[in-house]
Amino acid sequence: MLYKTNNPHGGDVYVEPVLLDYSANTNPFGIPDGVKKAICGMLDKAYYYPDPYCRELVRKIAENENVPEDHILCGNGAAELIYSYFEAVSPRKIAEIAPTFTGYSEALQSTDCAIVRYGLSRNNGFDLNEGILDFLAEEKPDVFVICNPNNPTGRLVKPSLMEKILVCCHKNNIRLFIDECFLDLAGENAGMKSYLDKYKNLFILKAFTKSYAMAGVRLGYCMSADSSLLEKMSRKVQPWNVSSIAQTAGIAALSEHGFLEKAREYIKHERNRLSDRLEEFGFWVCPSDANYLLFCGKEDLDIKLKEKGIAIRNCSNYQGLGLGWFRIAVRLHEENEVLLDAIKMICER
Repeated sequence: MLYKTNNPHGGDVYVEPVLLDYSANTNPFGIPDGVKKAICGMLDKAYYYPDPYCRELVRKIAENENVPEDHILCGNGAAELIYSYFEAVSPRKIAEIAPTFTGYSEALQSTDCAIVRYGLSRNNGFDLNEGILDFLAEEKPDVFVICNPNNPTGRLVKPSLMEKILVCCHKNNIRLFIDECFLDLAGENAGMKSYLDKYKNLFILKAFTKSYAMAGVRLGYCMSADSSLLEKMSRKVQPWNVSSIAQTAGIAALSEHGFLEKAREYIKHERNRLSDRLEEFGFWVCPSDANYLLFCGKEDLDIKLKEKGIAIRNCSNYQGLGLGWFRIAVRLHEENEVLLDAIKMICER
């Protein structure tokens, strides 16, 4: 747990009453009913220690991702895997884009690792371009960390560019860490898992947090053909880090066929509508492929919305952003109407 430290992330609904939480980007449909039933059905078995090898869960993930079982390591949320990855690799220098998820640099705060950043520009919608290739070749970091789709911009990296990045990293002996935690809600993009066997420097992070709205369950997994890396990572955490409840929930979630497809279609429609309305208020909105939107608006918008019981993510702590930048999740239509009406009232004052 955090101790006398500020929480830099969204999703804190425990201090003040929050009617609608737009600060955390999870599936708007919530936890699937089948997952809820599976969790309730296993409570009597919670008497036992969880499987320290996550055997059944790993088999299910391997089947779903179409990758070998020994390419998979599960963790207590994606956050734990980020920390254990950097502990196992012990990089002296990493590279990331800016803005991007702050969790990568936070995991390195207690180390002497240097962080270099490739800045993205609002002028082209925070789109990543091929300039990143020259940047990596020149900087030669130990690890390049990239979030796809990026958080908080929601932008997907073109598959052709992602392949060039992978080749560039391999050529320059750079480990490539790809965070695909939001990918399942961003369309029919298969990601980079088909390259795992060819490139041992490739590491892919995924989680059930966003796709199946299981943030409180804490379940993530990673994929890599580098078995020695996964072994080192596993030694950085205690044996029962993935609870029985989390393992059961994950197995059930991967049996919810059609759930993600339905959510993607719904998100796309609502995201476009939210974007149009925010632009009508005079805000600049970043084109997004994900289940969230980054926009620039009134500097005190988050404070005014909190007074109405609505939480949004203040993005002023992201590298490359500042005051007036916010991120909102895409939620259900009725909830989005409440948010838009509240913003409209604030803007009209």
